[in-house]
Amino acid sequence: MVVQNPHPILWNDKRYHTLNYYLRKKFGQKVFKIPLDAGFTCPNRDGTLSTDGCAFCSARGSGDFAGNREFDVKTQFKKTKEMMHKKWRNGKYIAYFQAFSNTYASISHLQNLYESALEEEGVVGLAIATRPDCLPDEVLNLLNKFNKRTHMWVELGLQTIHNKTAQKMNLHYNYNTFLKALDKLNSRNIEICAHIILGLPNETREQMLSTGKEIAKLPLQGIKIHLFHLMENTPLAKANSNTLSFLTKEEYVDLVVDILEYIPPEMVIHRLTGDSPRKLLIGPKWSLNKWEVLNSIDERMKARNTWQGRLREI
Repeated sequence: MVVQNPHPILWNDKRYHTLNYYLRKKFGQKVFKIPLDAGFTCPNRDGTLSTDGCAFCSARGSGDFAGNREFDVKTQFKKTKEMMHKKWRNGKYIAYFQAFSNTYASISHLQNLYESALEEEGVVGLAIATRPDCLPDEVLNLLNKFNKRTHMWVELGLQTIHNKTAQKMNLHYNYNTFLKALDKLNSRNIEICAHIILGLPNETREQMLSTGKEIAKLPLQGIKIHLFHLMENTPLAKANSNTLSFLTKEEYVDLVVDILEYIPPEMVIHRLTGDSPRKLLIGPKWSLNKWEVLNSIDERMKARNTWQGRLREI
């Protein structure tokens, strides 16, 4: 059954449930993430599954804006915190283990890294990004212990529900793998933020929309919607840099708004577009102006008089 509420739902001045709103409501002040590169690798890089990595993934394992792995977690944290405070004078912090697969190591190593981050003054939680096939029971049990001590969520890469696309992108996991990981995390009451990518090569608009609609039905607490970027030196760029097409800004904005209409109001929107370093980006170039994209999404929602969850299914 589709619910159509005639009255707009607002989260302060936004028509979708932003991470900023969620964290301010929970902690009573500004909370910002400190992205870290803790020196992890990935089974899709180290030869366990492949040595190529996901076809779209950069050399830094989706951590192009994280700290420098030449420094330890504490040093990275302090350097990034100082930079953040140039924009926000006061606030608390989420230690964000971003680059590569941040549950892919021994239990003792993981525990030491997570503990190190939590020891930093002002840290109120952890965000841990990983693959759905990097959550064995011993890691889940460790995450469960931290979840009982602090605010925590796991960022779980899905990208697409379409297994044919997943295979072409060399993910080495499929939708069923994601669902199994989702069940295991939910059984431990660990918050989950799923990542999807819009604009993956050869996917139709209908396929992308179906990924968004499917996500809306799952027991998730958050979602990140990324725009597909083609970056230099990725497997996809080396093989197809002159043959791939990209979504236009208008297509992307409309698709994001369409998906938001199905996302339940309680699900937190962690991101609505992706980032790529300017020097590595092949396309789409319009994505370099992130704030213009976000403003366009806001404007489109107002023009359509719509909001997150307007067409949600119950």
